[in-house]
Amino acid sequence: HAPRNSVRVGFTSACNMQLNIIGHSKLWLAISGTILATSMICVAVFGLNEGIDFTGGSLLSIHAPEGVTQEQVRATVEHAGFPPTVQTASDGSMLVRVSPLTEAEHQSILTALRTDFGDVTEQEFNSVGPTIGNELRKQAIIAIGLVLLLIAAYIAWAFRRVAEPVASWKYGLITLIAAAHDVVIPLGVFAVLGKFFGFEADTAFVAALLTILGYSINDTIVVFDRTRENLYRHRHDDTTFAATVNASIMETLARSLNTTLCVLLPVLAIVIFGGESTRSFSVTLLVGILAGAYSSIFVASPLLVMSEFWGKKK
Repeated sequence: HAPRNSVRVGFTSACNMQLNIIGHSKLWLAISGTILATSMICVAVFGLNEGIDFTGGSLLSIHAPEGVTQEQVRATVEHAGFPPTVQTASDGSMLVRVSPLTEAEHQSILTALRTDFGDVTEQEFNSVGPTIGNELRKQAIIAIGLVLLLIAAYIAWAFRRVAEPVASWKYGLITLIAAAHDVVIPLGVFAVLGKFFGFEADTAFVAALLTILGYSINDTIVVFDRTRENLYRHRHDDTTFAATVNASIMETLARSLNTTLCVLLPVLAIVIFGGESTRSFSVTLLVGILAGAYSSIFVASPLLVMSEFWGKKK
């Protein structure tokens, strides 16, 4: 019995000595709530600047002679009867987005550009009809919803052996709340970027959101799993649930921060040095990873302790 008692004393001492993250839960959740509210306001006010993947339209990637500006290209295409959005890619090419074009309309735009600027080379042309765009939007929403439901069900099943003092389904619910937190924040940032910098929400953006969900849930589960281990290992101790959760956070803190840093560095490199085609994906991923690192430590676990407190009050 002596070794077991020593372990208990050591664990209790560790709980008392570590940073009291759970003790400041209201502060962390207030910060998170403020950011979430701001993000939702941005989405409501600005909306998402949806790309042609969702709205339908045509995209021309062209290479114009040196000295030709975006404004000149925009004026030429608009004069041809197709109001465009024009962006310059990192390789110097220009991306011209317009409403869905027939092949004849496509050729008329190229003719107008070559008439005004001479040697204009078309590098790529894609066209998506509005029906396909609507279908892609529905599939994206279904994919995200289905992923969340399946993950919540699995977590509830995986934590079924630690139904005290918090029911296993609450682990799944709180994981979903943390995941939603990590998706809403990039949505808000992207709404601002779309309004002022022309960032478009496309299929790459949806892929980034799904990647964020996976990363966020994995990071949250690491902390919850350590909480589960400590609850079982010290089930006969007099350690409070809040102290156990706080100790579990501290035991996994270094791993969470190191993992986040290792993921952030290559994503940041893509944001800075990547091309225009990867910009929406990498920026969304960068914001989502930062939000996920915060939520796994300062949102999910405090909510878990609060759910136990509310359960006692009932």
